[in-house]
Amino acid sequence: MFKRLRSPLARAVVPLAAGLAFFAVLFGVTWLFADRATDNRKREVRSGDYTFRVGPVDDIAEIIERDGPILYPDLRDTTYQRSVVVDHTGDDPSRGWQVYYAYPADRSPECLVTHIEGTRDFVDCEDRTLPVEELHRPVDARPVVENRVSLLIDLRAP
Repeated sequence: MFKRLRSPLARAVVPLAAGLAFFAVLFGVTWLFADRATDNRKREVRSGDYTFRVGPVDDIAEIIERDGPILYPDLRDTTYQRSVVVDHTGDDPSRGWQVYYAYPADRSPECLVTHIEGTRDFVDCEDRTLPVEELHRPVDARPVVENRVSLLIDLRAP
């Protein structure tokens, strides 16, 4: 059935070539299966949640009235360019919410602010004292009151 290999060169090369051919076919079959498996999936990059649950509106409004606006470190990544400040004004806990970026409106995101405890003021990178209203208003983050009970920050771009 099989012809015996008589020369030393044939006995060395043929098994090596057969082994390489086997692994090439195995690689090709594996490649095809992987390609078919990933081709049918949706190609959507989702790095994390699009909303951040802050908490009950009554509790958060009370904390802000007592201690001032709340500064949250970056909610998207570790560059701190999307650190946000949550503020509330008015008597109705389900209304009057505003979100700001944690840097002045007239500066870049590298100029992060720090909160002066117990006040509505912040200190920026140039040691200026700013009220919360002078911070940068985001276009891709907004407060959402869910069922008049929970406060969320929506991190989706409009």
